[in-house]
Amino acid sequence: MLIGVVGKPNVGKSTFFKAATLADAEIANYPFATIKPNTGVGFVKVDCADKEFNKQCIPRMGYCMQGMRFVPVQMIDVAGLVPGAHEGKGMGNQFLDDLRQADVLVHVIDAAGTTNEKGETVEAGSYDPVADVRFLEVELDMWYLGILNKGWEKFARTVAQEKKQIHIALATQLSGLGVSEPMIEKVLDDLKLDKERPQGWSSEELMKIARELRRKTKPMIIACNKVDLAAGRGNVERLRTTFPDYIFVACSADSELALREAGKAGLISYLPGANTFELTEVGKVKLNERQLKALEFIRTNVLQVFGSTGVQQVLDTAVFELLGYMAIFPGGVAKLEDKDGRCMPDCFLLQAGSTALDFAYKLHTDLGKNFICAKDVRTKRTVGKEHLLKHRDVIEIVSGR
Repeated sequence: MLIGVVGKPNVGKSTFFKAATLADAEIANYPFATIKPNTGVGFVKVDCADKEFNKQCIPRMGYCMQGMRFVPVQMIDVAGLVPGAHEGKGMGNQFLDDLRQADVLVHVIDAAGTTNEKGETVEAGSYDPVADVRFLEVELDMWYLGILNKGWEKFARTVAQEKKQIHIALATQLSGLGVSEPMIEKVLDDLKLDKERPQGWSSEELMKIARELRRKTKPMIIACNKVDLAAGRGNVERLRTTFPDYIFVACSADSELALREAGKAGLISYLPGANTFELTEVGKVKLNERQLKALEFIRTNVLQVFGSTGVQQVLDTAVFELLGYMAIFPGGVAKLEDKDGRCMPDCFLLQAGSTALDFAYKLHTDLGKNFICAKDVRTKRTVGKEHLLKHRDVIEIVSGR
């Protein structure tokens, strides 16, 4: 799974990425600070199953804090986008190529309107962030259309002459974007297109195909950044009303980064995604008056107003709601420890609708090939390979090996 962080230059994309990953990323107040994409590991938060067994898990990857399991996910912060990116303006071509493998997009916008369409700093409230949502839709749709249009006439003519199934041919051509045969078939059926004569499809119909495929393969959540500024707070509800099909999350990447770094330094106790934090004994001694005021500003103007900084909520919503994933814990009815004595060391992300057999293959190919049954560790009930898993299930796989 790969989460792509996208948006205009200078809206806080790299700050959001660093806050989510604590990876080194260049953060600067000028357009195109990010040239090459930054890659790192973020985490989605799951209510850990260990406490139900009166145990303390020892994660192999990720970590567990205050009963919450943080499961790693790959992230990429790509070069900033400006209008005309699909034509190569700004860092557009590189931006779009870097996005090909992303499963879901986090569009970071400057909700306070302090950044114009070129990524230049302007007076707060002088630029309408509504325009950013619209222009990114256009750029992504035009990118998909450009790929679809490449050699279209020859491609469509060949498909018709050789009597190939258009949805299979298109799925092969667009596989690099995550397009599948069933996905194409549904889009063509919904648009009521003549599958026998693709060479007769109009440019408007090709645009509709591109738009629908983009929506299906690159679902998007919008992080309304800079809500710590007064101008940002007032725009969030207006954005939600204007674009009811999108999920908007009020966000302050600067605040999250400050809290995460203070937590890492042992100055505060902070659970990512929480609505509060506490000073540690070290923090009470080491933090100066200016730093204490900055933390209190975050508490009062971000956490108490919005319930969190929004960064963790964006990642959790992207993975569990937009992509429809669920967290599954491997375990054993007899014991929850692995051969090295680690309790519940793993937590895997699987798509909704996954079965016990899917989980077996996720763990190891041999477990899938030699699958006998699975056991729900909570209920100790034996289930078959077609058993549908639920979010936070703890499952034991019994195989012939």
